[in-house]
Amino acid sequence: MIHPLSDVQTKNIGEDTNIWQFSVVLEGAVIGKNCNICSHCFIENDVKIGDNVTIKNGVSLYDGITIEDDVFIGPNAAFCNDKYPKSKNKNFKLEPIVIKKGASIGANATILPGVTIGENVLIAAGAVVTKDINSNAIYK
Repeated sequence: MIHPLSDVQTKNIGEDTNIWQFSVVLEGAVIGKNCNICSHCFIENDVKIGDNVTIKNGVSLYDGITIEDDVFIGPNAAFCNDKYPKSKNKNFKLEPIVIKKGASIGANATILPGVTIGENVLIAAGAVVTKDINSNAIYK
């Protein structure tokens, strides 16, 4: 189901995925099956989302983000893909983020550029992730 008040430009969406109102999904994005993309989300072109992923309200996913299967992303979690952001930055260097299978990211967590979050990791609400997190860890 794609809500009529969303702007979904990609055709790469798996079966039984729901995209709710006021969300924007750009043409190059890939979204798996049985996902739930809640309202007020933004998903850029170079974003890959696996199967059975839940992305709660107010999440923006920018180029270079890969989210594997069975991941939960809490409301207003923030993902950054540039260590030195500036307007009109001619030296922009995209640094990808990878969220591995089964990870959960709490509300308002911030994930900095170039980070990999391992399988089944739990990121606490409000945490700031500055480095890779090994599988099965709890990060506060």
